[in-house]
Amino acid sequence: MESWRDRVRALKNETYALWVASRHPRVPWFAKLVTLVVVAYALSPIDLIPDFIPVIGYLDDLLLVPLGIALAIKLIPADVLAECRAEAGRRFAQGGPKSRAGAAVVIATWLLAAAWLATVVVRALHSHD
Repeated sequence: MESWRDRVRALKNETYALWVASRHPRVPWFAKLVTLVVVAYALSPIDLIPDFIPVIGYLDDLLLVPLGIALAIKLIPADVLAECRAEAGRRFAQGGPKSRAGAAVVIATWLLAAAWLATVVVRALHSHD
């Protein structure tokens, strides 16, 4: 169980390092774009393949996210990535990054999804009348 915690911690650190890299001036624009998409998808509460689908529901988490991270890492200059990893390590040592804007985006996403679902359910109920 401890090895899983270590892996999750390392993944969080790597994801945050990529976020830092996406804002670094020495990272090419296409690498920034790939990195932002990967980080946004990794942190998003909405998956390409919903987790409730047996077996393949976790396919994106087990394959797409690591492949995206690997691609982003290949596109970022090694010295910049090392600098960003060090910054991420410092931030986590101080209690981890905190982002009110990020939390607001996640909450807004869930609220929009809930509103959409409520609209679909209400329309379905009214269509049977």
